[in-house]
Amino acid sequence: MLLTAAFTIAVMPLMAQQTKSDVFGKTTDAKVFLMNYVEPQVQLDSAVVKKNEFHLAATAEKNALMAVVGDKTEWMALFFNDGSEVKIDMNAQKVWGSELNEKLNGYNVDVSIVVEKLNNLAGRLRLLGANPNAKETEKNALNAEFESAYQELGNMLEAILQKESNTLLPVPFLGYMVSLMKEDVAKLLNQDVPAAKHAYGKKIKQILDKEARAEALKNGILGKPFTDLEEADVDGKMHKLSEYVGKGRWVLIDFWASWCGPCRGEMPNVVENYKKYHDKGFDIVGLSFDNKKEAWVKAIGDLQMPWIHLSDLKGWQSVASDVYGIRSIPASLLVNPEGVIVARDLRGAALGAKLAEIFGE
Repeated sequence: MLLTAAFTIAVMPLMAQQTKSDVFGKTTDAKVFLMNYVEPQVQLDSAVVKKNEFHLAATAEKNALMAVVGDKTEWMALFFNDGSEVKIDMNAQKVWGSELNEKLNGYNVDVSIVVEKLNNLAGRLRLLGANPNAKETEKNALNAEFESAYQELGNMLEAILQKESNTLLPVPFLGYMVSLMKEDVAKLLNQDVPAAKHAYGKKIKQILDKEARAEALKNGILGKPFTDLEEADVDGKMHKLSEYVGKGRWVLIDFWASWCGPCRGEMPNVVENYKKYHDKGFDIVGLSFDNKKEAWVKAIGDLQMPWIHLSDLKGWQSVASDVYGIRSIPASLLVNPEGVIVARDLRGAALGAKLAEIFGE
């Protein structure tokens, strides 16, 4: 009885913060869905559209960031569950309701336009990169267009962050902001502001704090002996890192994955340096963040990576991620013949320059 009473007291404040959202809308979609933006896998309500009209309703935490999506329309309508009635025209990309939600809709439309432009340009760049007959001038022009749109998005998000720092309005865009202005977002979420108290703000802050700890861990290992770990090779046989590292040769521990575009883009440079310096005393151990063995093995062959490869096929939950604090790839550690880590994240020309310093041209 005491436990029950304590639990009741504990949840009463939470229940008091629950607010019902009523959404009336128009769309040419056949069906629409209401979800919490922070937990998109949880569907709060759905409705079959009749005569281009729909009604959605759900009870959620006050000011929860809500999203309405259709089964055909690509645009996502966003609003805060502030207790006010919400009206939406999905095809016109309009939201009416409280002043807060109408202002949010204006920002959401503007940001969505630029994000869609970036996605289209990224797709065109991928196709152009796969075309062996593509002209360099065409690639440069498209890259310049992409960079311009990327800068446009950055300027737009920076303006929102500066103008709305004392409101909830930065919340829906924190994911984009982290990619473009991580330090500014971290500063915002360490202040006593609405965004820092919001569930999505707390979620982003947890990610940033975890990344900061991982970065501190990676920085802290420079000048220290490598930490051993054990994973399987492509044949399923278990190997320890210590079988290859600290044995009198320079070793690059390379963290990568077959699904990682930047990793694949960097790999020709790594292969070139391996071929150039392997006979002089340079080895590589690849630690993959893959989940699927077939994709991992295929990538090794496709990219012609002739060194030792290990993985536990657990993706971001791999032992390599935990031991070395790796939260983004590509990443690497250069270990000297005695097993001491002397450099990290050597990519592009930096890798060749470091190896030339060690072995000579």
